[in-house]
Amino acid sequence: MSAAQNNERLSVEPLMGAALSFGGRDAAAPDLESAQVAIIPVPYDSTTTYLPGTRHGPIAILRASQQLELFDEETSQEILPKGIGTLEELEVDVGSPRAMVDRVRSLAEKILDYGLFPLMLGGEHLLSLGMIQATAERLDDLSILQLDAHADLRETYQGTRFSNACAMRLASGHGNLISVGVRSISAEEHRWARDHRVPIYYATDLREQPNWQEEVVARLGPRVYITIDLDVFDPAIMPAVGTPEPGGLGWYEVLDLLRLVSRDRRVVGADIMELCPHPGNIAPDFFAAKLALKLLVYCFQQTDGQL
Repeated sequence: MSAAQNNERLSVEPLMGAALSFGGRDAAAPDLESAQVAIIPVPYDSTTTYLPGTRHGPIAILRASQQLELFDEETSQEILPKGIGTLEELEVDVGSPRAMVDRVRSLAEKILDYGLFPLMLGGEHLLSLGMIQATAERLDDLSILQLDAHADLRETYQGTRFSNACAMRLASGHGNLISVGVRSISAEEHRWARDHRVPIYYATDLREQPNWQEEVVARLGPRVYITIDLDVFDPAIMPAVGTPEPGGLGWYEVLDLLRLVSRDRRVVGADIMELCPHPGNIAPDFFAAKLALKLLVYCFQQTDGQL
């Protein structure tokens, strides 16, 4: 192991072995060398625009994941036996959204340099910027697939560029951005997306387009980062988000897209953001945990279990 790799190990390995491992003990990697995936829980929601509480999302997903079967009936594949390393929750900086993005970026760089597949659980969507920055540094052909009810393309919001509402505008400087499921957008964002030729697949249009997933994938480059804001889903099936929007995508529609992307492109990292747990209703927590599991199944199936 090189000195650089050893330094990365020293800064990452102590975080492996969180009290709650994604998928429970049967999925947990015994050490860093055995891990293929790094689950990154980040409990931060300082710039959310309506209901706070997404800081509680990562722990809710991890708790629900303890009850998941690791065998996937769709693919007849068991997901990563002993291959998932779950990090301790990343320490937050409530004083500076920009510093928090930098903190995520720094950790993601170490994880990527160590050869692990990063899957972040949030937490607010601004955090995805740090993950995308770290990934784009290592790739010159990155595509960013955003699944979201909101465009998140504002130049500034409430006096800052480092806001949940600006996350994808900032991210667009690091790769080819394609947005899917949008049904809330300002006039400013609409003009900016048009002028910068950012493809947006509005939820209302997808209802009339039976094979839209194929068209989306055709626009993506060979390597893709997937960022999922859970409000992309219809709030009838995913109500536990900070800013729900009527309409939205269904479970199987999104799975069809994720399956196709993972089959035809190389997914290099991902995040699942904005779960805002509702006390007394655990169904959304299980929804998010199962979505994470399905995404990993699809990503690892593309290379027979090896990323």
